[in-house]
Amino acid sequence: MDGMLKLLVSSFILMPMLLTTSSAESCSRYAFSGNRVFSFCNDLPYLNSFLHWDFDSSSSTVHIAYRNTAVTPSMWVAWAINPVSTGMVGSQALVAYRNPDGTVKAYTSSVDSYKTSLSESNLTFSVSDLSATYSNSEMTIYATLELPNNMTSVNQVWQNGPISASTNTPGPHAFSGSNVLCMGTLDLLSGQSDTTPSGNPKTRDRNIHGSLNAVSWGILMPTGVIIARYMRVFKSADPAWFYLHITCQSSAYIVGVIGWATGLKLGSDSSGVQHTAHRNIGIVLFFLGTLQVFALLLRPKKDHKYRFYWEIYHHSVGYTVILLSIINIYKGFDILDPEKKWKRAYTGILVALVMIAVLLEAFTWYIVVRRKRSARSGMMNGANGINMG
Repeated sequence: MDGMLKLLVSSFILMPMLLTTSSAESCSRYAFSGNRVFSFCNDLPYLNSFLHWDFDSSSSTVHIAYRNTAVTPSMWVAWAINPVSTGMVGSQALVAYRNPDGTVKAYTSSVDSYKTSLSESNLTFSVSDLSATYSNSEMTIYATLELPNNMTSVNQVWQNGPISASTNTPGPHAFSGSNVLCMGTLDLLSGQSDTTPSGNPKTRDRNIHGSLNAVSWGILMPTGVIIARYMRVFKSADPAWFYLHITCQSSAYIVGVIGWATGLKLGSDSSGVQHTAHRNIGIVLFFLGTLQVFALLLRPKKDHKYRFYWEIYHHSVGYTVILLSIINIYKGFDILDPEKKWKRAYTGILVALVMIAVLLEAFTWYIVVRRKRSARSGMMNGANGINMG
């Protein structure tokens, strides 16, 4: 009986593992038509892609088959080697797409800018036996590449995008999510590849840009506002609340400017990549944040006749900065498309700040009302005292 129970438990544990393993596609189990076999293969981590190859080091010749298994008839796919850098510009690409008549076009294209239309052109190395097939939403590109002598490790890039219906030519691919992560290094001899996103300098710079701005504009700025709005109610916190507010907002501005500068650098290094709304909101935030710095320098005394108007200006600009910051941070999440846990973490912090603000709002109103009642009671007692006298 115990043996039967153990067998049943083991079956329930192992069955999901077996089903998961069998359903997960792997390049090592793929069978090409014509019994063609490749010595090496890699499951590429993005865009449902796989690379198979043979490498002859004596002649520096590599035979490749690149597969993309989620291709619609109105999409193009490409796999490339970049001899000069790790990104898109400089890539020597093999491109394929399905024509309206059902035939498949395969050709080479040398990518010299982010605004490329993937027009047909020669590569910096020889390519032969170039062909492509399309069946059951899967595009496969075959080619033989004659690489420069002693090149055993290459920078690889793979991509897909839409076909223009009007011109039947490749259109721009997406500049967010998985499409900006499809690059890495490939050792042709050992079969090892490195496609870690953080290893790419541009991806690292994007992550730094996003982190700096989320912390500064998205966390420190709202925290500084909460300090100013609610701590000042407590007489014992004066003037400590003011210095805490200034420290928080100044830190947020400095870190935010650094994040803004990294965004400008990313824009200049990515000619042809446009995130117009995100960029424009960022410029407005920098302008408004700088106005707030000048507001500190031009802050009139409490009894000055212009103090009322200064406070209207200071508060309206401050709340506008917070609102635009939150909007732009979520736009940044959509552009970077990181793991969901990061967006959830920021949302959790934002919700916590809102809950703290709501609780403090209720508590400060309670204090203010109680003070007014005490003051009114004191005045009435004083008046009664005078009348009795």
